[in-house]
Amino acid sequence: MAKYLSRAVQTGQERPPQVALRKASEALRDQHRWRTEPVRVLVEEAMRRFRDERTSADGWFAPRLHSTLRMTRAEAADSRVWNFLAMVVAPDYVAWRHHGSDTEAGPGVATASRFCGAHYTQAFSRLWWAAELFRDGADYRPVETACRWQDVLQTTMRLDVIDHRPTAQAILSILERRIEAGGSRLADHVNALSAAVNAAGSTLVYEVLAPDRGPDTDALQDWIDEAEDAAAAPWDRLPEGPQDGAVRGPAVEALVPLFERLLAEAPLRDRSTGKAGVPAPRSADGVMLTKPSDQA
Repeated sequence: MAKYLSRAVQTGQERPPQVALRKASEALRDQHRWRTEPVRVLVEEAMRRFRDERTSADGWFAPRLHSTLRMTRAEAADSRVWNFLAMVVAPDYVAWRHHGSDTEAGPGVATASRFCGAHYTQAFSRLWWAAELFRDGADYRPVETACRWQDVLQTTMRLDVIDHRPTAQAILSILERRIEAGGSRLADHVNALSAAVNAAGSTLVYEVLAPDRGPDTDALQDWIDEAEDAAAAPWDRLPEGPQDGAVRGPAVEALVPLFERLLAEAPLRDRSTGKAGVPAPRSADGVMLTKPSDQA
């Protein structure tokens, strides 16, 4: 895919070569479920609605993308799906959302990993997985909280322990408390908590401390099967996710005190040096979705 990512594509000045990419694409079964028009509609609304605050688009887009592209985690692990969205369906969105700062040398550039990268980096994959990992059953409200902080998407989503649903909800619960309390340096707390939880998870088995019965796979499949008849994701209220079961409250409550202690003991990053340690001084203030391969 790298050979199609010219600087003009990464800045949004040109589209990737559509004919070549479509020829390299592989058709998927179940045409209705993989229609790209609904995704394109969401893309255009996100760019219109958040034209002056690009990062705020994530919290709006993530649950709606997840509700629109109904798939299993195994299907979502296929990077070719996300490559097609980024290179064929909406390269303009990728350049809009992730371009860097303009300089005298030219307009800002979206890095190649935003078009074809890891699940926590690629422009569309990161949002779908954020919704999948942080939703509480059918409730997408925790996803909005997760997407408020880019550090959650850039750091927390990389952790293996985040696959444990009570762990994900406990982390968000602590962050919500910090937000409600008007705490400062929230981004640093996100990174410190993520690092501490991940390190402790190498010796503590969170599944034992907070058992999770796991999602109802039959309910998830029913939700996926309903894609053909499902209404478009609403714009001004959250959609409903699959009724595959919420995380049990006691499981989350069992982890919150532990994670609070881990955070209290974790060193915050010293922004004057870029290292963890002494806190830095505070400031004043188509029809079917097809899949081009990675080698296309």
